[in-house]
Amino acid sequence: MPITEFLARNAREYGNEISIVEINPELQEKNEFNWRELELIEPNPIAEFRREMTWRQFDDKANQFANLLLGRGIKKGDQVAILLMNCLEWLPIYFGILKTGAIAVPLNYRYTAEEIKYCLDLSEADAVIFGFEFIGRMESIINKIPDVKLCFYVGDNCPVFAESYDQLAAACSPAAPPVKLSDEDNAAIYFSSGTTGFPKAILHNHTSLVSACQTEQNHHSQTRKDNFLLIPPLYHTGAKMHWFGSLLAGSKAVLLRGVKPHWILKAVSEEQVTIVWLLVPWAQDILDAIDRGEIKLQDYQLDQWRLMHIGAQPVPPSLIRRWKEYFPNHQYDTNYGLSESIGPGCVHLGVENIHKVGAIGIPGFNWEAMIVDESHLPVPQGEVGELAVKGPGLMTCYYNDPEATAAILKDGWLFTGDMARRDEDGFIYLVDRKKDVIISGGENIYPVQIEDFLRGNAAIKDAAVIGIPDPRLGEIAAAVIELKPDHACNEDEIMEFCKALPRYKRPRQIIFDEVPRNPTGKIEKPRLREKYRVNNIVEVQTKN
Repeated sequence: MPITEFLARNAREYGNEISIVEINPELQEKNEFNWRELELIEPNPIAEFRREMTWRQFDDKANQFANLLLGRGIKKGDQVAILLMNCLEWLPIYFGILKTGAIAVPLNYRYTAEEIKYCLDLSEADAVIFGFEFIGRMESIINKIPDVKLCFYVGDNCPVFAESYDQLAAACSPAAPPVKLSDEDNAAIYFSSGTTGFPKAILHNHTSLVSACQTEQNHHSQTRKDNFLLIPPLYHTGAKMHWFGSLLAGSKAVLLRGVKPHWILKAVSEEQVTIVWLLVPWAQDILDAIDRGEIKLQDYQLDQWRLMHIGAQPVPPSLIRRWKEYFPNHQYDTNYGLSESIGPGCVHLGVENIHKVGAIGIPGFNWEAMIVDESHLPVPQGEVGELAVKGPGLMTCYYNDPEATAAILKDGWLFTGDMARRDEDGFIYLVDRKKDVIISGGENIYPVQIEDFLRGNAAIKDAAVIGIPDPRLGEIAAAVIELKPDHACNEDEIMEFCKALPRYKRPRQIIFDEVPRNPTGKIEKPRLREKYRVNNIVEVQTKN
């Protein structure tokens, strides 16, 4: 069954129920209005920053955009790129593309103009739809992308080089388009997060997308009574594939445009949210705000909040221990995945396994996993090897890149590039990225282990460990430390704290700086390596 059928079913069966709510808390605090909110000012005191749509409206808008695309020559197998910030229009546009049989191509909203051009060229996009924030970037490349035949703009005051989505789609029929889809039809191209160089175009079919719906609901038991708080960017597989559990259940979701701790808790309280997916920095910020007294939990209605889960990066066990102190009744899950395996869930901890916090877990619903050596043979229990996964959500290929595809997909297995080990109970622990392993004096050093340890220091907000050149050892471990606000700590104190680590794992250099993370929460280690390894602007002083 193509994933579009779930949306059509929800429109038939739950048509008048709310599907998505969009909240923009910054507008409320600043008392400012953008082109959308100006249309909604009413006696309702929250109308200016809150919008919503029913399942029927969702499906109608998707059908209208699909009919617009079909009427303008887009056909099955074409590519349509989406360049939008999170907004109420995002998901209907995505599903409208799918309903034509075309391939949806979500783009990272942080891309520069040249990166946008690169991804449009790589995906062979036939059309692009973009929002206000991207006018300048699109205008600078519009004459450099001749293969893009259609350019639609979401919002008022449409630029001269584009056409108005709002006006044109509203004039189209809300009837389902006459396009027959199959499970094996290509559905979406997602781009790798780019933490290891230029992003790759990852092609998925409808079977992959449907598998994400089924895996997510199996793991987190969404029912129609649930309400999911959706915060991460929709262009990425993580946010959308967790929301797919709500799509399958026909349940409500809240799209929150902001990550401040009090915004998150206010949305949970006022919208009666039951499930929240957080990234590590956001969870950390909530806990720190509670610790500082900036947030008082008694000010919020949180009894209905049943599940907090985290994905996209290793989760420090100390963070979850702190979380459970404040939220003892929460279920908790860790989700591991890649865009190549349709986002989170190919490995997950499971809400019943909180005693194994620190592990990424066991193979997810309908997934298999193994840990292998360089010859792709399973390693003994407890030894470190590369994690490989197999399941219905695997990518079809890297689009137009058979060499890269062959390097990662072998005999139905996806070789993730993540180093892991399995304990005696079968739980998998992520050790590090294969490319991030530091080899110092012949010893393999796994930065994630050191980073988890450092985050246990009460003064440290975040930490990243990278290898920098050393004439004697080849590489040494350097720790980039981001301190919590109003916390002081010097290099000697960090070094003293690290004496609890085995000698070879101790950082040899301490750098106080911000830890850069991409929108999905992953540490941008190439940026740090370029700053401190290539330029080596901080003199290396080996410490014992």
